[in-house]
Amino acid sequence: MTNDTRAIVEELLGRLAKGEHDRTAELFAEPVDWRLDWPEAGHPAVPWIRPRSSRADVADHFRSLDAHHVPELNATSVERILVDGADAVVLGTIAQTVKESGVAYTSPFALHLTVDDGLVTRYHIYEDSLTVARALGTQKA
Repeated sequence: MTNDTRAIVEELLGRLAKGEHDRTAELFAEPVDWRLDWPEAGHPAVPWIRPRSSRADVADHFRSLDAHHVPELNATSVERILVDGADAVVLGTIAQTVKESGVAYTSPFALHLTVDDGLVTRYHIYEDSLTVARALGTQKA
């Protein structure tokens, strides 16, 4: 199971890096246990933060995320993948540039995934949400 979990996680990360939103969503179970490290109400500057449960929701999340950032300047990196049975933790750094303002930001992240029968059943990401909200809330001068 550990090898299967690692293979699915690596495939997921590869599809995300290529911006393959629909193919990325195919790796998720329905429903998926989805959580982002944000207050329940989200933040008005960060519209992609909302509850998700379906593959269509997953694809929409990543499309919306891309729509608000400059893809060519994405320097998000993965530093480590830890696997224990069906669970995996991905540690890394988000490095994005906001499309509207040109503001760049970085945030460490931890992504907790669970893989069952070849599909991601849990997607919980923890990041510095204050840094992200501040970057997205900055207006052009």
